[in-house]
Amino acid sequence: MASTTKVERPLPTLPEGWSAEKDFKPVGKTTGSTQRTIEPVGPHFLAHARRARHKRTFSEDDRIQAQEKAKNIEQNDDSDVSEPEDPMMLQREAKDWKSQDHYQVLGLSKYRYKATEDQVKRAHRKKVLKHHPDKKAASGATEDDNFFKCIQKATEVLLDPVKRRQFDSVDEKADVEPPTKKEAQKNYLKAWGKVFKAEARFSKNPNVPMLGGDDATKPEVDEFYNFWYNFDSWRTFEYLDEDVPDDNENRDQKRHMERKNANARKKKKADDNARLRKLLDECAAGDDRIKRFRKEANAAKNKKKADKEAAEAKAKEDARLKKEAEEKAAKEAEEKAKTDREANKKAKEAAKNAVKKNKRVIKGSVKDANYFASGGEASAEQVNTVLNDVEIVQSKVDPEEIAALAGKLNGLKVADEIKNVWAEEVKRLVGAGKLKDGELKALA
Repeated sequence: MASTTKVERPLPTLPEGWSAEKDFKPVGKTTGSTQRTIEPVGPHFLAHARRARHKRTFSEDDRIQAQEKAKNIEQNDDSDVSEPEDPMMLQREAKDWKSQDHYQVLGLSKYRYKATEDQVKRAHRKKVLKHHPDKKAASGATEDDNFFKCIQKATEVLLDPVKRRQFDSVDEKADVEPPTKKEAQKNYLKAWGKVFKAEARFSKNPNVPMLGGDDATKPEVDEFYNFWYNFDSWRTFEYLDEDVPDDNENRDQKRHMERKNANARKKKKADDNARLRKLLDECAAGDDRIKRFRKEANAAKNKKKADKEAAEAKAKEDARLKKEAEEKAAKEAEEKAKTDREANKKAKEAAKNAVKKNKRVIKGSVKDANYFASGGEASAEQVNTVLNDVEIVQSKVDPEEIAALAGKLNGLKVADEIKNVWAEEVKRLVGAGKLKDGELKALA
């Protein structure tokens, strides 16, 4: 029993002048009492009740509980190893250990390569307790110890990582057969997914992509098939090698057997790769996702082709329309230029004719004024002098000024009025600097 120690701890002294009446401030109050029935529970109470019932001490109860726990562990070893033993398996010869199913011998068929080291040890312990020759002899059985040797060999192989890996490499009972047509119709991807999940145990790369479901994307499906079509397996098939003699007397036979085993392993490796490729081909042939992706790719390709053809046709049509527009614009520009040339020509001819007409009016005005002669007909000399002055004036002015002068003179018949117009024009030209004083003889 545990002992207790009483420790005295004095309460702290109250501050000087403290009193409950003026300094105590309650922060709450207790609730009313309630009567409840309390029952003792828990492992410690159960242990106490057990000791009281059987009148045991602590040490006696601990020893008895440990014995019962060990007995339960031995009886409950069937938790992992519960498969029945095949009578034919019990009769097999120990020398044929290489052809035996080590997992079946230990009762681990449902676990196989997934069985842990602890499960193998517990299965071995159970089988030994059941099939040990001494135990059988004590019970009066006269069976041989062949199966016990098979148990020992199975345990030796499965507890050795190298030997177990070699055995798992050729363990066909761990394979999952391809789904039948009926199974594939129910759930194609799930049925085939089990096959490749079982095959994944041989992958050197631990990151093995699975087949996935209907919602898998094209990159995910491509990753799966690319991975498995380039699958890197660690299977080497050494477990199936023929025994090589260890004696040094027959070295040639030893080398021959080694070469034979190496060639056999290569062939088995090639056959296994071909088997896996065949599985992939069968799986891909019925994979609706691949068909859907191909259909979508073809549709996208056709759309791209149609878009390209439409773009080319549009570009061709745009080029044709542009060419036609350019040709039309060039033609219109040429026609406009031709029209402008003709209009300019006509305008020039009209202006030229107008100048000629205005000049005739100007010359006619001096004629109507009798060349400014006073009384009688103007002499030839006077006529020439006036006409020379008219030529000088016409050479000094532009067509607009000629037209303005002709407008002023047009319709005048009185010599003095005509002379006044000429006098004003000469004065204007002199003022403009186009004529010099004294340059004209008759019109000045």
